[in-house]
Amino acid sequence: MQKLTPLEPGHYYHIYNRGVNRENIFREARNYPYFFRLYAKHITPIAETYTYCLMRNHFHMLVRIRQTESVLETKSVSMVTSASVSKAFNNFLVAYAKAINKGYGRTGALFQHHFGRIPVTTDSYFTTLIRYIHRNPYKHGFVSDFRDWLHSSYHFFATETESVSETDSVLGILVSRNSVLDWFGGLRGFQEFHAVEGNEPILDTLVEDDEDE
Repeated sequence: MQKLTPLEPGHYYHIYNRGVNRENIFREARNYPYFFRLYAKHITPIAETYTYCLMRNHFHMLVRIRQTESVLETKSVSMVTSASVSKAFNNFLVAYAKAINKGYGRTGALFQHHFGRIPVTTDSYFTTLIRYIHRNPYKHGFVSDFRDWLHSSYHFFATETESVSETDSVLGILVSRNSVLDWFGGLRGFQEFHAVEGNEPILDTLVEDDEDE
């Protein structure tokens, strides 16, 4: 297992995890929006989300850890620490695992290990990672065109109007859409960059166990 890197406020990270023994963590369509309802509760107060992709047995996200935590119910603000960030992610994943276990009559761990995290420290890595995450369903053979995969933030960025699906209604609060599109010089630049398959083997070597089978 890759050595865990502390999650520091103000820094960007590639966050990922997969099901234990490659077991599916999303069994049916309703699991995806539930996953993000928990994500909104536990993670939105401590992190900004830039990109995501959820696949049947694993997920990828690009996030920036906030400097301060907003507690929406009380309108209070507190400083974010590395320990509080890790606790938030762990609480989120444990809550989801408990719900899946209860709903499907299973027991034991749902995820393979502690969630992976890789610091995103350069502009080129940030740019390439966005495409890597969005094209991941094609990489694993789920679809012949990554744009056909419904459970990624690509659709949220690539459409002129917001989707009315249950998942995207949650993600409209979560994903920093304008920041990402501005990074690519607008929607057209975003789409053109994704249309070209990049040479991204370095990301495969960094992401442990990014496999479907």
